[in-house]
Amino acid sequence: MIIGILNSGGDCPGINAVIEGFVSAAYRRGWRVIGFHDGFEGLLPMEGGRRYEILTPNKTHKIRSLGGTILGTTNTGNFVVQVNKIGHARVDASTMAKAKKTITALGLQALAVIGGNGSARTASLLSEEGLPVISIPKTINNDLCPASDFTFGFQSAVSVVTESIDRIRTTANAHQRIMVIEVMGDQSGWIALHSGISSAADVVLIPEIPFDLQNVVDCVKTRKAAGQREIIVVVAEGARLNGKLITVRNKDNGDERLGGIGNRLCHALEEMTGIEARYCVLGHTQRGGSPCSFDRILGIRFGVEAVKLIEQNRFGCSLVLQGLNVGNIPIAEAIAEPRMVKPDSQMVRTARSLGIIFGDRKPEDLREIKKKES
Repeated sequence: MIIGILNSGGDCPGINAVIEGFVSAAYRRGWRVIGFHDGFEGLLPMEGGRRYEILTPNKTHKIRSLGGTILGTTNTGNFVVQVNKIGHARVDASTMAKAKKTITALGLQALAVIGGNGSARTASLLSEEGLPVISIPKTINNDLCPASDFTFGFQSAVSVVTESIDRIRTTANAHQRIMVIEVMGDQSGWIALHSGISSAADVVLIPEIPFDLQNVVDCVKTRKAAGQREIIVVVAEGARLNGKLITVRNKDNGDERLGGIGNRLCHALEEMTGIEARYCVLGHTQRGGSPCSFDRILGIRFGVEAVKLIEQNRFGCSLVLQGLNVGNIPIAEAIAEPRMVKPDSQMVRTARSLGIIFGDRKPEDLREIKKKES
């Protein structure tokens, strides 16, 4: 049996763990594995060479500890999904035909696709064309598929952000500053929420909970009045300032991308409080480096389970983590809606109980709390 694997979209820690688990499980069944380079582009012919390689256990042994991906990836190219006015998604017909031709020529009997929402949509389109596809969800934002508790890459990103805030706190304390840390999260605030709790942030601002800037200002002032030296604000890039998304423009091509709220928020807080403020955009450090043990294990498990689904001829499925077990659901169900932070969830209630402010309510007066303690 000949099966293939590729990863597409943004990279994240744990992709190589999936590849290792997939290759190892396949070869123990006597199967061959073809790894496609640079996402779905690997399915297209290239002048003067090929965009794939035979993967063996000798090539993939112990790569579970490596960040990035040995296959390379891209979030641009010929396989960008186009959505028409009535919401129907498709990939260019000639591109799809070329991909089918490659799959047929290589004798592929299954293809595993590691990726986020966009990659899963492309996998779903391939499945609709009758191709035997398995989707393996990947995103540091943890916003793919409400049926899955976690996607690999998320825990590693939270660990990086937490360590970064721990380091930032010491310099903030020394100078009695407000520090605003901007983290990834275009439509969901999972990274901001989890890292905010683990690093004892004062304020966490996420897309799912609209905030009033004055409430954040009041929080800073009350905590400073109570004798707190440093203030830590964690903000997801997709949070809205005064109800608006903040973007930055590429000077070369004029394209806009999400980001910049940390900078804007920092200047606003300094102006409104009179307290020195600094900001830090963690950016792609959240994607880089070695995966934590949780993501290594989850990646390995996803790779192994994908092979089991292929063995059972169960295609058009997406893997999910539900509790302690890896299960599967139809790809269409996995991409139907994003996994968002619920404002009334237990995690948010836990954060509020710790005194974390989301900017949607007036902050508590810490001086009154201290009086009660004494």
